[in-house]
Amino acid sequence: MSASPRLPSSAVRVFAWAGGALFVGSLAWFVFFYYAVLGHRAAPREILVPHLAIDVLLFGAFAVHHSLFARDRVKQLITRRLPASLERSTYVWVASLLFALVCLAWRPVPGGELYRVDGWPGWVIRGVQVFGLFLSYRVASALDVLELAGIRQALGQAKKPRIEVVGPYRWVRHPLYAAWIMFVFGSPDMSVDRLTFAVVSSAYIVVAIPWEERSLRASLGEGYSRYMEAVKWRVLPFVY
Repeated sequence: MSASPRLPSSAVRVFAWAGGALFVGSLAWFVFFYYAVLGHRAAPREILVPHLAIDVLLFGAFAVHHSLFARDRVKQLITRRLPASLERSTYVWVASLLFALVCLAWRPVPGGELYRVDGWPGWVIRGVQVFGLFLSYRVASALDVLELAGIRQALGQAKKPRIEVVGPYRWVRHPLYAAWIMFVFGSPDMSVDRLTFAVVSSAYIVVAIPWEERSLRASLGEGYSRYMEAVKWRVLPFVY
């Protein structure tokens, strides 16, 4: 196997840090998209099916990329063209661009407001969304965010992959996905457009988790299998 290409260390650092910034920017754009765009645009009823098809295809492209980049063959293809230290950062670049594209190109689904819950029940529902944000923070605290963004790898500071059952990972195996589901569904002001986004994105999570865990078992071996036995639930305790 040929050695990975070499780039100036400054170019490697710029690429990695720019990818991290793009990752943060794509998340910020999603928050704006969720609150300010979803549910605030009208669409003629007769274009329901074409818009739904476009939206599903958009998120499908994001989902396929996630699965492909987990495969060793794709990782080897990347490292034949870029330094191995940029393999994770390349994934972050592609994921962030695709996620931003999903939000930018999402077609409005007609139907208007589906329901609005006011008073204390509405605050209870909003509390689910706030807890999803808090859970995201707890997951970020348990992980090395710079390594997640590919920056540690580019700086030559990456640690050997290992299993650490800390924080929310003691409750469910994929707490970040649980946080996502809480956030997208935890709105007391739910439009058909917003609900469509929540359903499509959460359906991807349900489908993707078994594939992701298969890759984790392959890379982490018996350690991850033991973790699966110790923490029974994937996303929601006693449900899934």
